Amino acid sequence: MNAITMPSTRAYDIIDHTYDVVVVGAGGSGLRATLGMGAVGLKTACITKVFPTRSHTVAAQGGIGAALGNMGPDDWRWHMYDTVKGSDWLGDQDAIEYMCREAIPAVYELEHFGVPFSRTEDGRIYQRPFGGHMQDYGKTPAMRACAAADRTGHAILHTLYQQSLKHECEFFVEYFALDLIMDEDGACRGVMAWCLEDGTIHRFRAQTVVLATGGYGRAYLSCTSAHTCTGDGGGMVLRAGLPCQDMEFVQFHPTGIFPAGCLITEGARGEGGYLTNSEGERFMERYAPTAKDLASRDVVSRSMTLEINAGRGCGPNKDHIMLHLEHLGADLLHERLPGISETAKVFAGVDVTKAPIPVLPTVHYNMGGVPTNYHGEALRPTPDNPDATVRGLMAVGEAACVSVHGANRLGTNSLLDLVVFGRAAAHRAAETLKPGASQAPLPPRAGEGSLDRLDRTRHASGGTKVAELRDRMQRDMQSHAAVFRTADSLRDGVAKMRAVWDGMSDMSVSDRGMIWNSDLVEALELQNLMGNAMTTIVGAEARTESRGAQARDDYPERDDENWMKHTLAWCNDAGDVTLGYRPVKMQTLTNEVSVFPPKKRVY
Repeated sequence: MNAITMPSTRAYDIIDHTYDVVVVGAGGSGLRATLGMGAVGLKTACITKVFPTRSHTVAAQGGIGAALGNMGPDDWRWHMYDTVKGSDWLGDQDAIEYMCREAIPAVYELEHFGVPFSRTEDGRIYQRPFGGHMQDYGKTPAMRACAAADRTGHAILHTLYQQSLKHECEFFVEYFALDLIMDEDGACRGVMAWCLEDGTIHRFRAQTVVLATGGYGRAYLSCTSAHTCTGDGGGMVLRAGLPCQDMEFVQFHPTGIFPAGCLITEGARGEGGYLTNSEGERFMERYAPTAKDLASRDVVSRSMTLEINAGRGCGPNKDHIMLHLEHLGADLLHERLPGISETAKVFAGVDVTKAPIPVLPTVHYNMGGVPTNYHGEALRPTPDNPDATVRGLMAVGEAACVSVHGANRLGTNSLLDLVVFGRAAAHRAAETLKPGASQAPLPPRAGEGSLDRLDRTRHASGGTKVAELRDRMQRDMQSHAAVFRTADSLRDGVAKMRAVWDGMSDMSVSDRGMIWNSDLVEALELQNLMGNAMTTIVGAEARTESRGAQARDDYPERDDENWMKHTLAWCNDAGDVTLGYRPVKMQTLTNEVSVFPPKKRVY
């Protein structure tokens, strides 16, 4: 590791490093990119603010989608159709084709890496049904979710970390990435990071930086995300003057434990679980007569909310719905759903073999993120070229918006997105980068703006604690950018979020130290969350239609004529959001499949 310590003009010493590739984040996509780049001889560093196996991918439960056909007929084109339909026709069909076709080799590759998938009696990978997964272009449910019991993300994450170590990739663990280093030509040249363990500042120079920082679920009060899911990549990109894409599309998972928010996998319904209201009625048959409890997530979440709004919620306050698994039997629950049986016991006090679990739709996934093409290269769209790339910058996983998920992600496509596009980014890097190629010196004063921001935040001495500001942001987002949205609620939400943004100038950080300063970490995370939250709520107010996760009471129909386009959002240092748009890709990569034209979305 060629590290050089440089005295800073401030009180910070800077330790310089040079790598071929620097990956920020060590979840599924970050590790798949890291090991792929290391395997082709690129000198690769992975910066992560938590130990790799603590990344949020570890919490993914139900499975990874791939049309293997182990448990019944399947075809990657059916998977592609389900994904396009799930996306409510906002997904880019070239990228969706790539993901669904590559799903099959990517999953077999995971098996060969050592992922301990559950097995059928004849030894093949076990697959379960999942919401929105259908055979023959939407006719009958398909068995497509490749599962390792209900701990699939855990199994994949540990395996990918072991593979990364095998390829001698270097990890900088418990380092907080601060900002991208951009040059005067608009290329990304590296990243600034702060080592939490000893308080040192590190400047990483690289031919390419890969953002794999995950989602920003913690912009909301109730979410299934870990406390570390603070949209750090989106914050860094927005501060670099680059846009995020489709931020208004935030997925609510139908079954978060009430009121804790912890996830109960859709695999529970895939194994035969079902939802009931206070009258004991299986109400999903009314809203989705064919798919029922296995309709797409936005459909199930809205159906549950409609039941509660109609006074048919459960409990003394009629504020939740019941998920029944007790009829499945203790043996099947122990074999296929051991993790959620334990989670329900701990967080709801429920024995799933005897009683239903109280559930409520909970923020689960961000469809929006850093716009990229299907190689993982970050985009800087212009009116002349909506596919213009940013030299030296890639993004993968939930931090990115390749737009395979469009307006609503299909279940199991998140783990698939991680491995397929982490792998695609590694393939692209192998094509375009030369191991050990000489790199131009960094621009003068590279990273000093980032240190100024760190210093200002560290010495902030206003009257409002970080936790108070964060709580206001989370409550406002939960109230005004939720499952159902209206012009009034969004307009009020934008005004409230502006007030929270302005309130950051009165922030107080009590700990001035540089070693394990959690107060400072949370302040920096709040700055990242606020950029993500502002672009989300402003984009939602502007989009006057209902599509996927964007459900507006005042505009209940999808409007393909005016709104079949991706939202681009830029956010400046003052919190002002500028919107732009780029077209949805209505073309395929090969002639193996035709474009699926828009039609009404029914389950």
